[in-house]
Amino acid sequence: MTKHHQGQPVLHAGAPLEQAKAAMILVHGRGATAESILSLVPEIDQPGFAYLAPQAANYTWYPNSFLMPIPSNEPWLSSALETVGSVLKAVNEAGIPSEKVILLGFSQGACLATEFSARNAQRYGGVVGLSGGLIGPDGTPRDYAGSLDGTPVFLGCSDVDFHIPKERVQHSAEVLQQLGGNVTARLYPNMGHTVNEDELAAVRTMMVGVVEAK
Repeated sequence: MTKHHQGQPVLHAGAPLEQAKAAMILVHGRGATAESILSLVPEIDQPGFAYLAPQAANYTWYPNSFLMPIPSNEPWLSSALETVGSVLKAVNEAGIPSEKVILLGFSQGACLATEFSARNAQRYGGVVGLSGGLIGPDGTPRDYAGSLDGTPVFLGCSDVDFHIPKERVQHSAEVLQQLGGNVTARLYPNMGHTVNEDELAAVRTMMVGVVEAK
C-alpha cells in the first residue's frame, strides 16, 4: 500500500473556486473514489458552492478499522488528515475563509472529516459525518485544542450499522459539542450503510446557512 496520499488528484465540481461564495470538501469512503462522493452534488447543490473531492491512494485512506489503535493506521491516517488540510488551505488561499467551508465525509471519509475538525478546531461553515465518527479505540483521549466556535455539525448513521457502533456516533457528538460545535446527531432505525434523504435535507439547510451568513 502506498504510504502517502499526497500527489493524488483532487476533483472539482460546481462553481470555480475564484468565483465561489462557499466551498465543500467531500471525503469518500473506503474502496470508493472522489467521483463517487461527487455523485452527492446533484442532490445537494446550492448556488455559489465549489466542491472539492480528494482521492485516496489505492481507494483507502487508512488500512484498518477506525476503532483500532491509532498507530495501526499510521502513517496513512496522518497523510489522509494532511490531505484534507491541504485542500482546505487551497480553498482558503483562493479567498474562501474556513467559516464558509463545509467538511463532509461518508463512512471512512466521515471518520476523517470529524477527526480533522476536532484536531483542527475552528469556526467552519459546517462539519458533516455520514456513517462515521471520531477515530481511535474506546477510551482514546479526546483532549483536542481549540474551539469549533458554534460550527454547525451534523452526524447521521444507522442505529445498526455493521461498521459504525451507534455509541461511537453518540460519543463523537458529545465530544464535538464540548469543543463548541452546534451538534445535531440522528440515528436512523435499521438503515443500511448509506445516505438517506433526511441527511441530504440537513446538508442542504446547512449550505443555505453558510451562503446567507454575513
